[in-house]
Amino acid sequence: MTGYDLARANMIERQLLPNKVTDERLIVAFAGIRRELFVPEQLRGIAYADEDLPLGGGRYLMAPMLAARLLQAMEIARGDAALVVGAGVGYEAALLARLCRTVIALEEDPELARQGRAALVEHGIATVKYVEGPAAQGSRARPAYDAILFGGGVAEIPAEIAAQLAEGGRMAAVVRPDDGPGRATLTTRTGGILAHRVIFDASTPLLPGFARKPAFVF
Repeated sequence: MTGYDLARANMIERQLLPNKVTDERLIVAFAGIRRELFVPEQLRGIAYADEDLPLGGGRYLMAPMLAARLLQAMEIARGDAALVVGAGVGYEAALLARLCRTVIALEEDPELARQGRAALVEHGIATVKYVEGPAAQGSRARPAYDAILFGGGVAEIPAEIAAQLAEGGRMAAVVRPDDGPGRATLTTRTGGILAHRVIFDASTPLLPGFARKPAFVF
C-alpha cells in the first residue's frame, strides 16, 4: 500500500464514515478514485485533507466529506445522466462516473479542464465529457439531466440551470446568499414543480460568476 493508498483509506475511515456517509456504492467510488491525480503536484501531499484545496484563479476542490454528502443526498442511479457545473479538475465528475451512465463536466477554465481530462484518462474513465463554456448557463449537451451537482458554492441557483433538471431529477449545491455559512440544498423536480430542501449546514468558496449580483440602487 502506497502513502496515497493509506491516505485514501484514512479519508474514508476518518472523514466519510463518521459523517453519515453510508452509501456503499459511493464509498467504493471514493476508494477507487486517486484524488492526488486531480490536484496540482505541489498539493498532492495534502490531497486527502479535510479541506477545500486551492487550484488557482480563485477556484477550489471541495473537501471530500462535503462532496460525499452532496452526492449521497442525490441518490444517484446507474442509468442517470449527470451534469457537474463548475467541474474544475473533474474529481466529482470521476466519482459520478462510477455511479451513473454519463457525466457532462461543464468548465470554463481551459487549464482546469485540461488537468481534468488528463486525470480521467489515468483512471480509464470514458463516460465523462468535458464541455468548455460559461458555467452559469448550464449545458445543453443534453435536453435535461437526472442529476446536477455544483462544484462549488453559489449565492443562488440560476433559473437557466434549474430548467435543465429532468422530471424526477435531483440537484445539489451549497447555497451561500451572503458571506455567512452556507447550506447544502437539495432541489428536486416532481410534476414539473421544483422543491428545495436544506439538508445540512456547509461552507465552500463560491464559484466565479455565481456570487450575488449587486442590488440596483436608485
